[in-house]
Amino acid sequence: MIRFQKITLIIFKMITTKNPATGKILTEYSVMSSDEALSSAEKVFNESFSWRKTKFFERKKLFIQLAKILRDNKKRYAEMITCEMGKIIRESLLEVEKCAVLAETLAEHGEKWLDEELVNAGGEKHIITYEPLGTIYLIMPWNYPFWQPFKVALLPLFAGNTIILKHAKNVTGSAILVEEAFRKSGFPENVFKTLIIDHDTSDLLIDSEFVQGVSLTGSVSSGAKVASRAAKNIKKSVLELGGSDPFIILEDADIEKAAIGAVMGRMGNCGQVCVGAKRIIVNESIAEKFSKRYAELVTQLKQGDPMDPKTDIGPVVDLDSLNDMEEFVKDAKSKGAKILTGGERFGNEGCYYKPTVISQTTKDMSIINEEVFGPVVPIIIVKDDDEAVRVANKSIFGLSATIWTNNLSKGEELARKLECGGVFINHISASHPLLPLGGIKMSGYGRELSHIGIKEFMNIKQISVYK
Repeated sequence: MIRFQKITLIIFKMITTKNPATGKILTEYSVMSSDEALSSAEKVFNESFSWRKTKFFERKKLFIQLAKILRDNKKRYAEMITCEMGKIIRESLLEVEKCAVLAETLAEHGEKWLDEELVNAGGEKHIITYEPLGTIYLIMPWNYPFWQPFKVALLPLFAGNTIILKHAKNVTGSAILVEEAFRKSGFPENVFKTLIIDHDTSDLLIDSEFVQGVSLTGSVSSGAKVASRAAKNIKKSVLELGGSDPFIILEDADIEKAAIGAVMGRMGNCGQVCVGAKRIIVNESIAEKFSKRYAELVTQLKQGDPMDPKTDIGPVVDLDSLNDMEEFVKDAKSKGAKILTGGERFGNEGCYYKPTVISQTTKDMSIINEEVFGPVVPIIIVKDDDEAVRVANKSIFGLSATIWTNNLSKGEELARKLECGGVFINHISASHPLLPLGGIKMSGYGRELSHIGIKEFMNIKQISVYK
């Protein structure tokens, strides 16, 4: 009887996905047993020995074909993204396109990034080589169902590693389509594999001999658990965790430009962006003018069906996130904050929360001290540039930041004082294939993208020759 119950649990454990715009069930998926997952991981690991031997010209052809497959199927992939996590369709289409661009960028630059280096250090010859580790295990979040796994997977894959993906359960359909894109592009079957598994099986994968490195994008708590597990097994890990990015507007900034940037930087993807503008810090001399204009622009955003190309902002991902937004606003109001726009749910169905701007904030509000993953943003008023930097750095996070100013030299000077992984002057925070992405403090460690990111999961080997 006990054996029957255990078998039943394994066979019938399911994942159910829902559309956050309607609340309706999309699909149910069976969760793999641990034995099945480990068997698949072993195949991916075994494939790594032949994949690393492929020539760069062969990988380039596959990556170029991958870009084509992504574009050929862009509409279908984008619709899945929007149905599963609520991103407006315009943004979903751009997300798939960005993945295609990254594939093409690696086809163009990846081999050069992995060139061996000659070093003059005495002796006959000293070489630094970059060799793949084996299989890299990715644990990815739901907010960018395609870009997140592609952003993390493509670099180590081009470098000769194989990939296992565990995606967030609410975007399981997207995870399956991500693997489909590789398969349709002609990649060997076990070079990239999506596994639909639970947390216990995930732990077993990290412990197993079939995984040589782990990359996680997610919450601080999840990152700590995964990093601890990887460290216990002496395995390399890269973490891209939360952020509470400061959006700093200096006294001499172009207010209209900054206000438009703040809308894009905070309300894109319904505010569910790791590098989103989560704390707006503005000089007191322009605070009133900026706040008024910013609230006007936010109020003009059209909220509704994310499948409608005219919609500017859709739902948050689920009811838990919706409740979080309500709690953040409730806490701020109870401590004296003023709601300039929004501050309540939108519509009668789905997980919609109105884009919200909050002023008269104080440092004891949760909206200031915690990561707000949704369309709610506080405005913090400061006296001068020094206070702006102090407030920006007073955070457990250090992912990215933006500075808005007409004095570019001053912007660069202040950028060097900010405690984070990247600073953007007169532009919203964004990822680019040629630039490294990552954070410090509780925002994680390691880097993704660029010639730096491609070396994260490589054996950097020294070969020294003497007579």
